[in-house]
Amino acid sequence: MSISVEKIQSLDELRLYIHKTLCEKENLLEEQFTMSEMALQRRGRSCGLQFSINGPRSVRLGAIWASDSNMVYFYDARGERYAKVHLPNRVFVPEDESEEAA
Repeated sequence: MSISVEKIQSLDELRLYIHKTLCEKENLLEEQFTMSEMALQRRGRSCGLQFSINGPRSVRLGAIWASDSNMVYFYDARGERYAKVHLPNRVFVPEDESEEAA
């Protein structure tokens, strides 16, 4: 199942897209590697989410969704940014979910 960036409208769809994209980068099986997430705050208000996958051999992949600009930044195992994707549809995080991720 391929997720198109144009179809992402919810936080769950964003999570699926990021998880799939990160796993594809290092050829990881999606069902074998879970993704963690952490809320990001600036001056006391939510400004995005940080996602990470810990793979085999100490491989760590990450992505940051900046909610203000609605951009997703993808980082490889070396910590270098390899992709920047603008989401055409605004993704809103309900307040109760952003607090749970923290």
